[in-house]
Amino acid sequence: MSRSGIVNVRMVITEEKILFNIEKVQKMINPNSKKQIVQLEEDTYFKDLIESIKTYLIEYPKKKNFPSSVYKAAYGLVEFATNQFEENTKKIEELIRQREENICLANKLKELIQKVENKETDWKTRIKESEQDFSEDIIETLNILGKCKSKKSQNYIDSMKLLNARVSNLESNLHIEIDMERIEDRSKALSYIGIEISDALKTIPTPVEDTTKVEKVEEQKAVENNESVQQQYIEQTTFEAKPSLWERVKNCKFVRAIRYISKIRIVIQYPEALPEGRGENS
Repeated sequence: MSRSGIVNVRMVITEEKILFNIEKVQKMINPNSKKQIVQLEEDTYFKDLIESIKTYLIEYPKKKNFPSSVYKAAYGLVEFATNQFEENTKKIEELIRQREENICLANKLKELIQKVENKETDWKTRIKESEQDFSEDIIETLNILGKCKSKKSQNYIDSMKLLNARVSNLESNLHIEIDMERIEDRSKALSYIGIEISDALKTIPTPVEDTTKVEKVEEQKAVENNESVQQQYIEQTTFEAKPSLWERVKNCKFVRAIRYISKIRIVIQYPEALPEGRGENS
């Protein structure tokens, strides 16, 4: 292949190849795809794909003639990544709420075990009131514990073993911890796309095809009113005018969610001190 007229050797990459790379990245970040990004720092293949797209956007020699198909595909990739990032933020917030609830339940169960074990006067009532908080097997085990007459009996030993294990599970929440780490890894990859690709897209004028659409809209709307339809349309469709991924990331409070996660993890060692921010909306 001749490289004459090519500004940069890397521009040998064809339009079809870049479209293929964009499609590859979109599949990698698709939550329904079998291929998932595990850790951004270790996924050099993913980074190479993003770098190839970014380089193509930045170093394309004649940006006024930039391929409309690549512009649309890259724009669509950023939009998809943005939406997925915001969905991840919602999932993290939900996991945090679950974590808080579980820590509260762990404390409640420990207190209940102590009341039942000590045969306090209202232990039966307290168990009854807790039926909506704990599973049937826990309620049943608490009742068995309350009927035990000796701490050396097998029923007492088995009951305490099961109840203490449940308290430990509620405090540690290993499955939530794993889910959080997976979501964090995906979110890092999604924000990486937003930062790298959106910045590169800003260097490219609106493709000619889109400009033609603007003119058609202007002709159609001019009959109805005398407002500047073209300006209005551009504000709605050009990439730079729409909120960038990074702006939307800041608005969706993801940074706060990450700080929140850190607080929750510390709470494992001190379950009596619940994390701040349950009603934090500022």
